[in-house]
Amino acid sequence: GSQGLASHVPKARASEVNSKMVKSKFVTQSDLKIGLIGDEDTVTGMLLAGVGHVDGQGKKNFLVVDSKVHVKDIQEKFEELTTRKDISMIFITQDSAELIRKSVDEYFTSGQVVPSVLEIPSKDTPYDPRKDSVMQRVAFFMPGAMAQMGIEA
Repeated sequence: GSQGLASHVPKARASEVNSKMVKSKFVTQSDLKIGLIGDEDTVTGMLLAGVGHVDGQGKKNFLVVDSKVHVKDIQEKFEELTTRKDISMIFITQDSAELIRKSVDEYFTSGQVVPSVLEIPSKDTPYDPRKDSVMQRVAFFMPGAMAQMGIEA
């Protein structure tokens, strides 16, 4: 008939709509995201791999660090990502982590494990395990580990 498809679509009951809205307030494991702070090439590569997310308020889970970004901005993004409930892991390039080393170290000594913070190399700066807080923890619990890997302390 002239009514088309509209007559065949069931109307949602108010209780169904409400239950769907309530469910969306809880963050499940499948909703967890990776936070990202780094240089343009690293962030672009990760965004192309599907890591990027922007919520309804325009809040991003990433920050591109270039010469125009102030240390305060990196600091604020790091603190925002470490306190967000939907972030399970944060990748930060080692050179960006160096700019806010105090905050990164304070986060590690706080004992908070979620989100996990991983320092990753960037194409401009080779990875230095002596500056990586995860590797420092490995060295603390296994004093000979760094030497076994051929890393000078």
